[in-house]
Amino acid sequence: MTARHIYIHVPFCRRRCVYCDFSIAVRRTVPIAEYLAALGREWGRVRPAADAITTLYLGGGTPSLLGGEGIAGITKMLRVGTGLAECTIEANPDDVTPDAAQAWVRAGVSRLSLGAQSFDERVLAWMHRTHDAAAIGQAVAHARRAGFSNISLDLIFALPGSLGRDLDTDLDRVLALEPEHVSLYGLTVEPQTPLGRSAARGEIAAAPEARYEDEYLRTLGRLAADGYRLYEVSNAARPGFEAVHNRAYWRLAPYLGLGPSAHSFDGSTRWWNEAAYSSWRRRLERGESPVAGREILRPEQARLETLYLGLRTADGIELPDPLPGGLAATVSAWVAAGWAEVEPGGAPADAVDRMRLRLTPRGWLRLDELAAAL
Repeated sequence: MTARHIYIHVPFCRRRCVYCDFSIAVRRTVPIAEYLAALGREWGRVRPAADAITTLYLGGGTPSLLGGEGIAGITKMLRVGTGLAECTIEANPDDVTPDAAQAWVRAGVSRLSLGAQSFDERVLAWMHRTHDAAAIGQAVAHARRAGFSNISLDLIFALPGSLGRDLDTDLDRVLALEPEHVSLYGLTVEPQTPLGRSAARGEIAAAPEARYEDEYLRTLGRLAADGYRLYEVSNAARPGFEAVHNRAYWRLAPYLGLGPSAHSFDGSTRWWNEAAYSSWRRRLERGESPVAGREILRPEQARLETLYLGLRTADGIELPDPLPGGLAATVSAWVAAGWAEVEPGGAPADAVDRMRLRLTPRGWLRLDELAAAL
C-alpha cells in the first residue's frame, strides 16, 4: 500500500483514567529504548511500501512520556522533519516542560493535543489524571514559548452530577487559553473500565440524556460565539486549524498504523495489530508480523462507512437527484425537526445543482439513529 498518513500508538501511561478502555501499558519507568527498537522492526517491515508521508499522529496512551529524545527518535526513524503538513503529539499537561516542548518542535512536531479534560481539581482527581488545573495553563505557556502555534485542548462533558462540576467555568478557562482547536468528548461508561465497574455497583450514575444534550449544545454555543467552527461532531477549530490527519480518516483515505493496537487501512482492507504491548513487542522480536486480524470491506460496507463518516462532519453527504420518495420524506422530517439542513453544494464543482445534507448540532446528537435510518 501507499500511506501518506501515519498513526503511531504509544501505549504507556502512568496510571489508567477511570473512563479509559484504550490499549495502554501502565509503567513507572517507560522503556523508551525497548519501544523504539520494536517500532523500528515494525517500520522495517512496512517501510518499502510507504509513500511520502503527509501527516504523522502520535497517539496513545501518553506519547509525551517518551520525552524529547523519544519523539525525536521516532521522527528520525521515519525520516520526517518540518516538511509535514501536520505532525501531532498527544500530551498530558504535566509532561510539557520547556525542554520537552522545544525538543518536539526541533523534531518536527507542529501540533500539540493537550489532554486537559477539566479545570476542576476534584474532577481531575476523580478521573485519576496525573495533572492539576494549574499544569494546563503552564503547559500551554511552555508550548507557546517553544514555538507551537497550533494547540488543541480536550474537554470532557456530561460528567456524573455528583461531582458538581461547573461546565461554564471550565469553558471560561479553555477560552482564556485561546487554543486553536478544541475536542469535545461526552463521558461514556464502558463496562471494562474502573468507571464501568463503579457504575455496575451503583456507586455513580451517568449523566441523564437531557443534561448530555444541554451541555453539548451549550458548549458548542460558547465556542461558536468565540469564533470556533464545529467541523466534526466532536471537534471545533478556528479557521484553518482543522485537524488534517483526522480529516483523512473521515474521508476514508488510506493510512498506516504502527504500535500495539494500531489500525491500518488501504482503501479496501482494514487490519490491526496485537493490542497488548508485550505481545506486539515479542512478535516483532521473533521476526513475526504484529498483525492480529484483518477484514476486507465489502462494497456495501464501504458505502455505509462513507455515509456515516460524511454525516459526522460539517461536509455532510451528497444527495441523489432526484430523491426517492421515502428518502425525500425522511430528509424533510429531519429538516422540520431541526436535525439537518439541505443546501446546494455538490461535487464536482460544476455540479452546483446537486444538494448536500448536513446535520445540525441537534442532529449530531442523534447521529447513529439518523445514519441507520438512511
